[in-house]
Amino acid sequence: MFTQRFQAWVRRWAERGVGIFRDSPITPNMLTLFGLLITGVGAASVGLNHLFTGGLVLWFAGLFDIFDGALARASGRVYRYGAFFDSTVDRYSESAVYLGLLVYFLARHSTLEPVLVLIALAGSFLVSYVRARAQSLGFSCDAGILARPERVVIIVAGLLLERIHVPGWHFTTLTLALWILAIGTNLTAIQRVWVVWQQNRAELRAARSEASPAAPSPAPERARPVRTAMRRFFETWLI
Repeated sequence: MFTQRFQAWVRRWAERGVGIFRDSPITPNMLTLFGLLITGVGAASVGLNHLFTGGLVLWFAGLFDIFDGALARASGRVYRYGAFFDSTVDRYSESAVYLGLLVYFLARHSTLEPVLVLIALAGSFLVSYVRARAQSLGFSCDAGILARPERVVIIVAGLLLERIHVPGWHFTTLTLALWILAIGTNLTAIQRVWVVWQQNRAELRAARSEASPAAPSPAPERARPVRTAMRRFFETWLI
C-alpha cells in the first residue's frame, strides 16, 4: 500500500482543496455518488473502444475517492454510515470498470484477457471482503500490496499507455496491467489471510499462557528414617 507519509500528504492537500465546500450543502455522500457516475462514464468509454478517453475519465473519477473523505473530515461529518456507503459504492465502481474491460475484450474476440478480467475482479472483491470480515471479528487487516488506490492507478496507467507498443513485446500495456491485477489482487488477499492468521495465533498463545496454572510449589522434603531415629534417641535419653 501507499506509505503513510504519502497518504498523509494526499489527505492534507485534499482537505485544503475541499475547504471551500466545508459549509456548503454538498455532502461527502454526494461526492461519492458523483464519483460513481463519472466512473460509469469512463467504463462505458472503455467498452466502446475509447481507451485513452476512458483512462482520463477514470483518473478524474478516482479523485472523488479522495475528496469525499477529505470533505467529511474537513466538515466534521465523519460517520460510520459514510464509511460503509463509500466502501459499498467503491465495489460498484470497480465492477463497472471491469465490466467495461470485459465488453472491450469480448468485442475484439479475445480469449485470454476476459479470463484475466474475471480473475482480477474476483481477487479485488476478495481483498475487500477479507479486510471487512477480519475487521468485523476484531482483527487489524490493512496490509497488502494492491489495495484499491494501487488498483486504480494500474488500470488507468494501462488504459492511457495502451497506444504505446514496446518492441519485442507480444502484449499491450493493458494486458500487462490485467496480469498484474489478476496475480497481485489474489496475492494481496492471501497476504491478508496470513496476517489475520498470525494475529489469531498470537491471541491463542496469550490466552493459553494466561490460562495455564501456576507451577506447583515443591513438596516439603520428607525426613529420612535415620534422622528420625536419631531425633527420638536424643529426645528419650537426653531430656
